[in-house]
Amino acid sequence: MNLRYILMLLAIVPMTATGQDYTGSKSDIDSILDAVNRFSRSYMRADYEGLANFYAREARILPPGADIIQGRSAIKQRWLVPEGVKILHHKVTPVEIKVIGEYAYDVGYYEGKTRRRDQSEVSWRGKYLIVWKKEEGHWRIYLDAWNRIDD
Repeated sequence: MNLRYILMLLAIVPMTATGQDYTGSKSDIDSILDAVNRFSRSYMRADYEGLANFYAREARILPPGADIIQGRSAIKQRWLVPEGVKILHHKVTPVEIKVIGEYAYDVGYYEGKTRRRDQSEVSWRGKYLIVWKKEEGHWRIYLDAWNRIDD
């Protein structure tokens, strides 16, 4: 068996760890996972410009209970939290990532904690589906849908 054939097989065999199912090249999976973690850090730092830049130029988000929002500028506005409110914790846990050419999908869970204006804290969690698009060599969010899981 030649090395090229073995490498090709490794690229299409799912990488599975701790209940996670990742299919695609290690570099693509690692890039998406890195973007997921940087997204959370940007949100907690209230870096809304940075947050918007995780999205593709023609991106759309499908927030619960709202219309579809399109474009980085509008998406940035949607992520703004009110004055006096702080995101204390935000973590995304992908369950499945599958890379298909220049697109990938990512399904999983998110969780977080917010400090309200009155200084009370509320925890939240939910599930999501993201479609990624490779744009200018970087994986960017093309479609983003999520909803909360009520405790």
